[in-house]
Amino acid sequence: MLYWLADLSDGGGVFNLFRYITFRAGAAFFTALVFGFLFGRPLINLLKRRQKNGQPIREDGPQSHLETKAGTPTMGGVLILGGLIVSTLLFARLDNPYVWILLFVTLAFGAIGFADDYAKVSKNNTKGVPGRVRFGLGLAIGAFAGLMAALVHPEGLSFQLAFPIFKDTLVNLGVFFVPFAMIVIVGSANAVNLTDGLDGLAIMPVMIAAATLGVIAYAVGRVDFTEYLDVHYVPGTGEILIFTAGLIGAGLGFLWYNAPPAAVFMGDTGSLALGGALGAIAVATKHEIVLAIVGGLFVLEALSVIIQVAYFKATGKRVFLMAPIHHHFEKKGWAEPQIVIRFWIISLILALIGLATLKVR
Repeated sequence: MLYWLADLSDGGGVFNLFRYITFRAGAAFFTALVFGFLFGRPLINLLKRRQKNGQPIREDGPQSHLETKAGTPTMGGVLILGGLIVSTLLFARLDNPYVWILLFVTLAFGAIGFADDYAKVSKNNTKGVPGRVRFGLGLAIGAFAGLMAALVHPEGLSFQLAFPIFKDTLVNLGVFFVPFAMIVIVGSANAVNLTDGLDGLAIMPVMIAAATLGVIAYAVGRVDFTEYLDVHYVPGTGEILIFTAGLIGAGLGFLWYNAPPAAVFMGDTGSLALGGALGAIAVATKHEIVLAIVGGLFVLEALSVIIQVAYFKATGKRVFLMAPIHHHFEKKGWAEPQIVIRFWIISLILALIGLATLKVR
């Protein structure tokens, strides 16, 4: 919104700064961060008053959680979404369709997560919105976002699947692009949701992935960068950097209160929204496959659950001591901070590998 202040400039002066994506991205970051610091404690106090017992803890989970995490309020994702939405609306160009696609996906998945968290808290059990309902709504959101992105993409890339490294290769998915986008967005949302099981475990990898995808979005939105990096030019995606900068600022503001021992959990309100946003960014920038690399930690967490369930149904035995895999390491005796920090390191390494695909010829 504040981008239009640039019209007050004659080519110089402070208002001219709003023409630059990098300046507006920095402003979005600090706005979201300050939002988190200002409203974090009041929100936590409100949630504590509303949630007398806090987030329900799984009885079949690690026993330490029943002692250390009981009574901690959830729905902290509201704080992240608040900072993210406010900063994006203030500093992104609101005539950019990608901005609205990302806002739609984030808010829609956030609403599903909020309803799920509310159901769990109000009933004081771990059963929220039925899984089929959540999954069906997620597919509908992913289908709409995928179709909108395909219609906005330039003609040569619309309904196409692009590959990292093999950059001259495009596969025309046609009508199947929409189901593919659905899988990417819904899969990303649920993978982040599964990762959110320890204090600070999900939010830092989300920020790392968002930073990586933000750099990619900025690069593929500039014709000079795409010619140098030999990647597909997707005009307009540079504005996504403002969204990802706001996400990082909001994430840091939340992490201030989510650092062990957490004063609040993001809940499904945050994890579904942020995961869906990452998937939507990947679809918008034509980097869906790179998301699987950058978000490899989320993929690993989701696969551990799939493998565990499938193997147990087939044999009656378990591959992991407990799934998702971060609980497996808890069962093996790893301390919670040890798991969290090591997973952060893995996320950073995967992000650097994802960025490296930009310059491989």
